[in-house]
Amino acid sequence: MTEATTNPAPRGGLNRMSRRVMNLAYMLTQNARRHGKRVGLVWAERAWTWREIDTRVSALAAALAARGIVKGDRVLVHSKNTDEMFFSMFAAFRLGAVWVPTNFRLMPDEVAYLSSASGAKGFLCHGEFPDHAGAVKAASPALEFIWRIGEDGTFGERTVGEAIAAHVGATVQEAKVDYDDPCWFFFTSGTTGRSKAAVLTHGQMGFVVTNHLADLTPGVTEQDASLVVAPLSHGAGVHQLVQTARGVTTVLLPTEKFDIAEAFRLIETHRVANMFTVPTILKMMVEHPAADKFDHSSLRHVIYAGAPMYREDQKAALKKLGPVIVQYFGLGEVTGNITVMPAALHELEDGPQARIGTCGYERAGMQVSIQDDQGRELKPFETGEICVIGPAVFAGYYDNPEANAKAFRDGWFRTGDLGHVDEEGFIYITGRASDMYISGGSNIYPREVEEKILTHPAIGEVAVLGVPDPFWGEVGVAVCVPREGAKPVSEAELAAFLAPKVPRYKMPKRFFFWDALPKSGYGKIPKRMVRDELEARGLLADIAKATGT
Repeated sequence: MTEATTNPAPRGGLNRMSRRVMNLAYMLTQNARRHGKRVGLVWAERAWTWREIDTRVSALAAALAARGIVKGDRVLVHSKNTDEMFFSMFAAFRLGAVWVPTNFRLMPDEVAYLSSASGAKGFLCHGEFPDHAGAVKAASPALEFIWRIGEDGTFGERTVGEAIAAHVGATVQEAKVDYDDPCWFFFTSGTTGRSKAAVLTHGQMGFVVTNHLADLTPGVTEQDASLVVAPLSHGAGVHQLVQTARGVTTVLLPTEKFDIAEAFRLIETHRVANMFTVPTILKMMVEHPAADKFDHSSLRHVIYAGAPMYREDQKAALKKLGPVIVQYFGLGEVTGNITVMPAALHELEDGPQARIGTCGYERAGMQVSIQDDQGRELKPFETGEICVIGPAVFAGYYDNPEANAKAFRDGWFRTGDLGHVDEEGFIYITGRASDMYISGGSNIYPREVEEKILTHPAIGEVAVLGVPDPFWGEVGVAVCVPREGAKPVSEAELAAFLAPKVPRYKMPKRFFFWDALPKSGYGKIPKRMVRDELEARGLLADIAKATGT
C-alpha cells in the first residue's frame, strides 16, 4: 500500500517522520513471559494458556509468511467466534499485515465485495461458509489462497489447524511498525450504502488500548475473565484486544447462538469481571430468568455501546445487576473513544443528581465539538453534529477519497450523530443525522419520542421514524414491541398516554405493534430495516391513506 492509502486522511496535514511504535502482537509475548501458565482463552470445553496462544500465533504467522504474506498485505477473515479467529488477529499483527475481519452473518456477495475492496491477498474462511469462499475467489483478483477455519468443509488449500501444526515451534518476531502503519480494516456496518474500510493503525490502537483500560475497565488484572457475547470482528474484538493487554482470560460462548442462560452460567463459572455488549443484548440478558438463577456478583464492568440505552432499560439493568453498567459512545472510526459514562454516574432513581439521557463526558485525550453545518462550534444545549479530534481517530477510509472528504472538516472527524452538550461538558445524543425528519418545518429527533413511549409499562422496544407526507413533508410513525407478559395496549391508548408527554407536532401519526423489530448482525435496530419492513408489509401505503394522500 502506498502512503496515500495507508494514511488517506493525515490529521493536520503534517509530513511526519517515521515514528516507531510497539507492534500490538507484542502483548502476547509479554503475557507468555509473565503469565505463561495462566489460561488466556476458553472456548467450550477447551482452554489455552498464554504460552500456548503465543506459540500458536507464531505458528500461524509463520504459515502465512510461508504463503507470501508480508507487511502491509491484507488478510480477510470470515468466521464465527473460534480460537483460530482469535489467533488470526495477532498473527496478522505480528507480521505487520492488516487484519480484515467480516461479520459472519454477511451474505456471500457482501463478503466478496469486502475482499475486492480491501485487496485481500489471503482468505481465512470458516468451514460452514463454502458459498462465501466461492464468491470471494471469483471476485478477488489479488487473492492468492483460501484456508479453512475449523474442521468442517472441504474447500480451500488447507485448514488453519493444519497450517499451525506444520509450523509449530517456529519463532516469529513482531514486525517493525510505525504509528501510522495499518493493522486492522474495520468495516463499517454500511447503514448508508456500501461498507467502508476504516483504517486502524498500530499507534492509534495502542492509544485505544490504554484509554479503554483507564476509562472502561480500571483495575482489571490477569486474575479476571471477560465474556464475549458479540462477533470478534468488530467491537468485541477491540474489547478482547484491550483485555489481552492485562492478561485477562477471554471466554467465548460455545456456539454462535446467543444463549443467555449459558452466558450467565459462564459468568458464574469463570467469575467474569467484565463484558462488552450493546443495549438490546443487555436488555435481553437483564429480562431473562437466568439473571436470577446464576451468581453474577463477580461483574464489575458491563459495558454497553453501539447505541444509547433507553432510561427505562438502564433502570432495569441497575436493579438486576447492580451499579456495574458503563456506557461509551463511539464509532468504529474512533474505536469507541469519544465519551464515557462510568458506573458511578449511572443513577437508579430519577432526580436532580441523575444525568438522564447523557452518554457521558469526553474520553481522556479526546475533544468533542458540537458544530453546525458550516463547522462553527455551537453553545451549550444547541443541537448540532458531534465532531471529535484526538489520538483515537482513525487514519481515514481505505482507497476512498470521497468518503474522507466528507468525513473530515478542518481536522475534525464528523460522526454523523446529532447532539448537544450541557454547561459541564456532558454530551447528549439526539440521534443520527440520517434519522432526523422534518415535519411541518420542525426538526423531529426520534430518540426523544422513543424515550417517552418506553415509559409505558406495556412497551418493551420501539422505533420512531419519519415517512413521506404530501402536506407535512414527513410524519412520524412508531413501531412498538409489547413487553412480554404485559397487558396489550391499543394504538389509541398509547397515543393518549403519550399526548401529555410530547408536543402535538412530535406525536407519531400511527402506532404499529410487531412481535419483534428487525436487528442488524450487531444487535442494533437500523431505521432503514424498519422502513423496509413497513414497506414490505404494505403499511407505508396505509399511512399515506390515513394522512390524506
